[in-house]
Amino acid sequence: MPLDLSDTLVVGISATALFDLKEADTVFRAKFQQDRQTAVAEYRAYMLDHENEDLADGTAMPLVRSLLGLNRFQQEGDKHPLVEVVVMSRNSPETGVRVFNNIRKRGLPISRHAFTGGESVVEYLEAFDVDLFLTTNINDAQRVIDGKLCAAAIVKRPPEDRPPLPEDQVRIAFDGDAVLFDDSSELVYKVEGLKGFHTSEDKKQDEPMQDGPYAQLLRKLARLQERLPVSVEFSPVRIAIVTARNSPAEMRVIKTLRHWGVYVNELFFLGGVEKTKVVKAFRAHIFFDDQDLHLDPVAKFIPSGKVPYRSDSPLNVPPAKSEASQEAPQVTDFQRVLHGV
Repeated sequence: MPLDLSDTLVVGISATALFDLKEADTVFRAKFQQDRQTAVAEYRAYMLDHENEDLADGTAMPLVRSLLGLNRFQQEGDKHPLVEVVVMSRNSPETGVRVFNNIRKRGLPISRHAFTGGESVVEYLEAFDVDLFLTTNINDAQRVIDGKLCAAAIVKRPPEDRPPLPEDQVRIAFDGDAVLFDDSSELVYKVEGLKGFHTSEDKKQDEPMQDGPYAQLLRKLARLQERLPVSVEFSPVRIAIVTARNSPAEMRVIKTLRHWGVYVNELFFLGGVEKTKVVKAFRAHIFFDDQDLHLDPVAKFIPSGKVPYRSDSPLNVPPAKSEASQEAPQVTDFQRVLHGV
């Protein structure tokens, strides 16, 4: 009988989000401008020559470790895993041996993989019942968001100065508008300014907001909390919302969460206060936001992921050159050639 993952939190993660593979990309880049075919061949040779060497942790490694650790609460006789992680990579199975070796060296209980030899992994997300897809590939993340396949994020570089993160908990922090909730309120703010936004949200406080790209993931996390053998107040899965909203726009958030039947442990209405110190104090294993303005400062300390706007969203404005240059390191030259980024 096929494994039923409908009640399981499934995270799909690229090899470049799980491990730091920038060293291999440097090898590719040395030949990229001269001869692409030679560059690909040398990348393959490099991966084969170094397949038994260690890789540094990637941005999402702390989240993966903590999520997989929740399976210690699996009840005897429960046929539905609490958490599953699937490594989904555009590497070929041959060049992916280094990834397999490092998974084993760390003792990570990851048994499912999709190595597609240069083809997109997006088509396989549904086959693996993925709820959250973490990648460094901008194009893949955009396709997932546009297709409403699941939650997706482009992970930032690993933090430079990460504080110690809890080993016995999973702490996930979310922005609100355009992440958990749809972008309609954010559009009001862009068009009518802060005063118009506050007036609109106060009037609509009894009208639940529509789902954003991460709403279903939040519900899946709430279901995970229910399956754990402790009350939600003491759950090892701890959820925070860190939003720029403040009074009188706060009540709509609380009432929407109540309408959804979701329990959130911590909720911060910042009203213009910078997010970095709050997310750092929360000690999140990952923080999701839609704006580099908030993400870039946080990413120096806390693993972070950017949630793309849908391509047809009015908020999806082409980035300025400075912003584009900040995003460029997230996609390697090797990915650009093989994957059309």
